[in-house]
Amino acid sequence: MSFKAAAVQMCSGVDPAKNAAAMARLVREAAAQGATYVQTPEMTGMLQRDRAAARAVLADEAHDIIVKTGSELAVELGIHMHVGSTAIALADGKIANRGFLFGPDGRILNRYDKIHMFDVDLDNGERWRESAAYTAGSEARVLSLPFAEMGFAICYDVRFPALFRAQAMAGAEVMTVPAAFTKQTGEAHWEILLRARAIENGVFVIAAAQAGRHEDGRETFGHSMIIDPWGTVLASAGATGAAVIVAEIDPAAVKAAHDKIPNLRNGREFSVEKIAGAVAGGVAA
Repeated sequence: MSFKAAAVQMCSGVDPAKNAAAMARLVREAAAQGATYVQTPEMTGMLQRDRAAARAVLADEAHDIIVKTGSELAVELGIHMHVGSTAIALADGKIANRGFLFGPDGRILNRYDKIHMFDVDLDNGERWRESAAYTAGSEARVLSLPFAEMGFAICYDVRFPALFRAQAMAGAEVMTVPAAFTKQTGEAHWEILLRARAIENGVFVIAAAQAGRHEDGRETFGHSMIIDPWGTVLASAGATGAAVIVAEIDPAAVKAAHDKIPNLRNGREFSVEKIAGAVAGGVAA
């Protein structure tokens, strides 16, 4: 059964209430275009580099304004509403980078905590240590929905193909990658990584992104995308600012891609042996 999916592009600031209002406006726009599944970016609720300031406004899941608004929008619009992720305060003082999928009745159908922490040092001097504040997830899931089998990832997870392959092997037809990619890494790798994950697994990829210059000073790449199992970009947003992109998703295209190139079936287990190369006095046998 085909369905219309939307990726909502945002430029979230430091105020969760303002971001919730922006999310609601864009999600309503997506639903007005016929989308029955709507995804928002990573850290929909807040992008705030000042950790003390962030902690001052963080809430637990039961009191988070983005979770509340996401549930209400799902009911109001009769859609599957995917909050790509938002920061959730945990009892141990750390934070979860957690995504939520709400059904049309407002219930949480799935939670996903980002598994791979963005701990990097970039050439332009940017230094990120996500693990210093966030607790990494440890569980991947494939959710059976009325219209598709859906897998979940968040941002940096896209650089770990084993996560996507495991979900594809478990039957995922649609992979979701809400993100807040930096401008530098996005220019270099965003599209090619998303298309690679779609092609190598024969799945749709839906990736809602943060875009532009944020209140905390960071700059994100944007270019939200929806990609089909053959690697074709069905819809793409621009580099900055809020946007809504929509595309038709037909799970039958997943089967067609797997029939053409059945690499999920053709994969084989193998061992890896590390051997010596050139040695002093000659070449190793």
